[in-house]
Amino acid sequence: MTITAAADGSSLGNPGPTGWGWYVDEQRWAAGGRPTGTNNIGELSAVLDLLQQTRGVEALHVLCDSKYVIDSITKWMPGWKRKGWKKADGKPVMNVDLMQELDALMAERRAAGGRVTFEWVKGHAGHPLNEAADRLANGAAAAYQRGLVPDAGPGFGGVTRAATPAAAVAEPAAAAAASPDLFDGLDLFADEPAEAEVVRLERSLLTDEVRADPAAVAALLHPEWEEIGASGRRWSRDELLAEIAPLPSRVDLELLATHELSPDARLLVWRSVGEAPALRSSLWVRAGGRWRQRFHQGTREA
Repeated sequence: MTITAAADGSSLGNPGPTGWGWYVDEQRWAAGGRPTGTNNIGELSAVLDLLQQTRGVEALHVLCDSKYVIDSITKWMPGWKRKGWKKADGKPVMNVDLMQELDALMAERRAAGGRVTFEWVKGHAGHPLNEAADRLANGAAAAYQRGLVPDAGPGFGGVTRAATPAAAVAEPAAAAAASPDLFDGLDLFADEPAEAEVVRLERSLLTDEVRADPAAVAALLHPEWEEIGASGRRWSRDELLAEIAPLPSRVDLELLATHELSPDARLLVWRSVGEAPALRSSLWVRAGGRWRQRFHQGTREA
């Protein structure tokens, strides 16, 4: 008998309070997270916990809306291991601790004659299992944002397990110190000013980790997002998500100005500093407590 489960992750701020969840049915589900992390960490953690809790299941079919997670487990791991857990460009593999745990669990399944298959599903497209896992992940991240430990759920065998000890929430600064901070100097647990949060989110869209995961990018873009690129091309949200990838070389953000258009709208004016400098403007809007980029435009500098 094949067990089908959906696994998903969420990070409020990316990095920020992070949750994960997996869902089989109303009697078999779990959620957890950590006070700070990234969307990829949440996605990987969901699959990791699912594999741990379903030991003994002969055939497991995992639904994910993260191609990063699926490709990491099914395509890239053998090469990473041969290179000492380094990527083709020689850089260390991101989230290597989770990757190594996942690799060990997959090897354990194979040795026991078990089978794990993965299927990509489009996120936020109405798939019932994916939507349930998404709600669990978002709820767990929101709990950590409020300084609470989320409901861990019944698990697969009806055993509730706490994914993160309460001490990790009681002492968020210590937990944050144990994990590398991609944005030095930002207190992810303070009431961050809107301008600082929007700039941080804009910077995250330039990072390899976010751009390698279309689901992480999608979480930062308004459903009606569009862009007029520096090349003159007009992009839709779907077109961008189909082609998004890490930048070929590092690009830095030089902030030129921020404009408060309303309590829930901010316009950033900035310069992308790299091989092809450009002047850029980004409109961010807030709905449901979350900032998302609504429009972006770039113009190459003379």
